[in-house]
Amino acid sequence: MPNNNTIEGTKIVNHEIAKEITKDGAFNRQKNRFTTPFGNQPGELPAEAGRYRLLWARICPWAHRAVIVRELLGLQDVISLGTASPVRTENGWEFSLDAGGVDPVLGIRYLPDIYAETDPEYSGRATVPTVVDVLERKVVNNDYFRLTNYFETAFKPFHKEGAPDLYPQHLQAEIDEFNDLLFHEVNNGVYKAGFAHSQAAYEQAYDVLFARLDQLEERLSAQRYLFGDSLTDSDVRFYVTLVRFDAAYYSVFRTNRNRIIDFPNLWNYAKDLYQTPGFGDTTDFDSIKRGYQLGNHAYNPHQLLAKGPDVSIWNEPHDRHRFSK
Repeated sequence: MPNNNTIEGTKIVNHEIAKEITKDGAFNRQKNRFTTPFGNQPGELPAEAGRYRLLWARICPWAHRAVIVRELLGLQDVISLGTASPVRTENGWEFSLDAGGVDPVLGIRYLPDIYAETDPEYSGRATVPTVVDVLERKVVNNDYFRLTNYFETAFKPFHKEGAPDLYPQHLQAEIDEFNDLLFHEVNNGVYKAGFAHSQAAYEQAYDVLFARLDQLEERLSAQRYLFGDSLTDSDVRFYVTLVRFDAAYYSVFRTNRNRIIDFPNLWNYAKDLYQTPGFGDTTDFDSIKRGYQLGNHAYNPHQLLAKGPDVSIWNEPHDRHRFSK
């Protein structure tokens, strides 16, 4: 069978995305299927150590932010991690990086396999991140928008000593409001530009994206993080877009008014985060480039992988310590 390293595989993946295009050519991302929250109320998923497995691919920003929060909070021994190949095949995300080409805990080759076991009637894309209950062997949550918040709240009894409070109670309403705007205009905004099927839809997404980046450039001129002196969930969400921007979105999604390195404050802010444990050490530029350029999102018939950009500059000094008290 052809996989996503072939032109045919690319057509199949793009056909899936076509289902999420509106009549005016705009990209409208599918809704999440498994959204039961984690918590201690009736009907919620119990937060237990060793019960859940987080499935991700290093290309994916939604999955990456869940992995960053897992690292920052010290949940590595509480929630196990399964990693799919960054190049999605026509059969879905594939666990080809593992011995025998199957996830070592679940024994599945493709992510849709566990979706089919959980709900044989499900017909949407099997997405990362996916949380699987390994005791009951079923998908329990793929709600990328709220997943980090569950790690920050429901799993708080398992946080490591000294873990940052990424979702402080007194800021939760503000963070939620900001995250919603960030998602629609920036995180998903790059996809709205990249997946648009009309010039008008593309230009609208492009203009909204850069207007918001200009505003955030100004906001970060006066404070180290998005909400002042402390790292929050919002910084994680912004980072995963920034770190993919110059290597992928700028060219593949045609979001090419500016690179992130052209924004003095955004660039130094991004380097600051990259050099913070949990961020850069979970960032794989090779996977990001392969995932976006070799089939998932780009027409690339000769399967050429761009040589640049130079990612060593992410380790260069930043200026964000000027905000330290």
